[in-house]
Amino acid sequence: MATPQTSLDRRRARRVPARSGARPRDHRAALRWALLGPALLVIGATVFYPLASSFVTSFRDWQLTLSPTPGAFVGLENYGRALSDSGLRNSLKVSFLYMLISVSLTLVLGLGMALLLARPTRLNHFARALLIFPFAVAPVLKGFSWRFMLNPEYGVYAKVVGAVVPPLKGFVWLGHDLSALFVIALSEVWGWAPLFALMFIGALGSIPEEINEAARIDGATGWQIFWRLTLPLLSPVIAIVALLKIISAFKMFDQVAIMTGGGPGDSTQTLYYYVYQLAFRNLDMGYASAVAYILVALMGLLATLYVRATLRRG
Repeated sequence: MATPQTSLDRRRARRVPARSGARPRDHRAALRWALLGPALLVIGATVFYPLASSFVTSFRDWQLTLSPTPGAFVGLENYGRALSDSGLRNSLKVSFLYMLISVSLTLVLGLGMALLLARPTRLNHFARALLIFPFAVAPVLKGFSWRFMLNPEYGVYAKVVGAVVPPLKGFVWLGHDLSALFVIALSEVWGWAPLFALMFIGALGSIPEEINEAARIDGATGWQIFWRLTLPLLSPVIAIVALLKIISAFKMFDQVAIMTGGGPGDSTQTLYYYVYQLAFRNLDMGYASAVAYILVALMGLLATLYVRATLRRG
């Protein structure tokens, strides 16, 4: 029979390894932080410091043409100026219109390609492997390529469209308001639709085939199966990829800068390009920082919705 003293000694003996094992855990934690340290320093220098610096600048009056250093604090004056800025309102309108065109076309074409390539045949496997290549093309290269191919004199796209639709022969696609914005959206759809097709192919593969077979036995047509079964089952995935594309659409800059320069006029001047013009053409750094933070708030809201939708889906 164990005495109270013996039980106490046993409890003390059990506690000793726990204390001695705390040191290796401390060393492992220190090693993790040491390994993460360089990456955290780079992120701080390239992300957090510029964000903090631009946030402070957004409350200053800084015309780079007048002074190489930030001017006096003006409080919320730059943000109040944004409320009455017609250029900002125009860039918001252009960005929303571009978002509607690019997101809707990307979803429709991506889902259409996914339905065509869903069957596991050899030809479909080869086609799926090719789908990732358009997304891998750099946005700047896409802009130069599309501008070249839309040239009314020697562009391949312009010649093909002119041959199929004779009234559009010699049409200057980048010289008109709506057509310029439309072809910029098409250049982005060309890269994103195949990627979305791959996502939809994976989602279609997760739908049990027994559901479709039961619907066919009940006499449902192919359209009814798609509209009443496939599309509702895909709706969570569609919502997630749509949010991802919306975020990307509001970040449009490269093709605008390469293909149109915001023109004709300001018809393709997106939010990102407007901030670029304020900061690096007008050299109004204080106001450009304020507009950029308005854009950061918008992107933060969309990113939050995307993360919540992704977690809910998971």
